[in-house]
Amino acid sequence: MAGTFKDEETEEFFQLIHMFQRSAMLHLGLLPDQEGNMMFNLGEAKAGIDLLRMLQGKTKGNLSDHEERMLKGIVSELQFQFLKAPARRREAESDAAQSETIREAFTNPQNGPVEDLSSTEDSEE
Repeated sequence: MAGTFKDEETEEFFQLIHMFQRSAMLHLGLLPDQEGNMMFNLGEAKAGIDLLRMLQGKTKGNLSDHEERMLKGIVSELQFQFLKAPARRREAESDAAQSETIREAFTNPQNGPVEDLSSTEDSEE
């Protein structure tokens, strides 16, 4: 980050912003947790976004144009991802259910799903 910020205090401020950003991204299912799992906790994500919006309001007029644009971009992107999170969650749950069905079919093939590929026309001939 050297050269991005005008001083150490500004760099530390954006480290704080980054902490809230990563937390929100984690709870929006955009980053895996320490065990590699994706989580969706929209309440926690909203709390992180709300804190960033509060910081954005409290620092208005005290940041350079570049810093304000960075913070605004971070907040806007998180808000956009918040709107997309329910669909992303449904997709992840569907993928997990499909993976579990496949895993079960390989673990216990006699009880797995069966697809009959024969047709009545083939059996009549």
